[in-house]
Amino acid sequence: MTGPAGDVPIDVVTDAAVRDYVESYRAEDDVLAAARERAAGAGAAPIGAGGGAALCFLAATIGARAVVEISTGTGVSGLWLLRGMTSDGVLTSIDIDPEQQRSARTAFTEAGYGPSRLRLINGMALEVLPRLTDAGYDLVLVDTVRTEFPRYLDEAIRLLRPGGVVVLNNALGRGRVADPAAADATTLALRELIRQVREDERLVSMLLPLGEGLLVATKIR
Repeated sequence: MTGPAGDVPIDVVTDAAVRDYVESYRAEDDVLAAARERAAGAGAAPIGAGGGAALCFLAATIGARAVVEISTGTGVSGLWLLRGMTSDGVLTSIDIDPEQQRSARTAFTEAGYGPSRLRLINGMALEVLPRLTDAGYDLVLVDTVRTEFPRYLDEAIRLLRPGGVVVLNNALGRGRVADPAAADATTLALRELIRQVREDERLVSMLLPLGEGLLVATKIR
């Protein structure tokens, strides 16, 4: 069997090839590449280019002016978010690691984002989030310890305005969520999270197979 153009046998195209094609759709520039390299040096695993492109798209689609990011890392996901936000938008990013936040600030400065666009908070996110304004944010990105995702989800829903979006990264747990035989604590927690989001009447959600999985939901009330 061949594709629409009759030149590529469909059965030759593997899942890995499709994934690589999708991940490379939006090329990363030198600033993003440097931030990703610093992440590798710190032993961190930032969101991939496909997931980053989705963040940029979502931020642009909803005209995000106020965004909360849980886990700054070295700035990869923050750069993608900022590029989709409005020109006066402010990214509030929380991380417990001051060294990584310093690396992130370097990346943001290299990309031309000054202090007026950033609020970098060093601390435990679950201690910081309760101090943020109810219904004051357009988008919340959660990219931290997966077993604690349900607690972060509750905070995210509180922080979002109606029509706001929450994104939970790494929701597929390296594909183990789809494996019926996988029963480790993280996988079970992710399955419960996915069920919780799907059944929450305040949310309209979808699960995207980008990177390690993006669980995305819009708050409708």
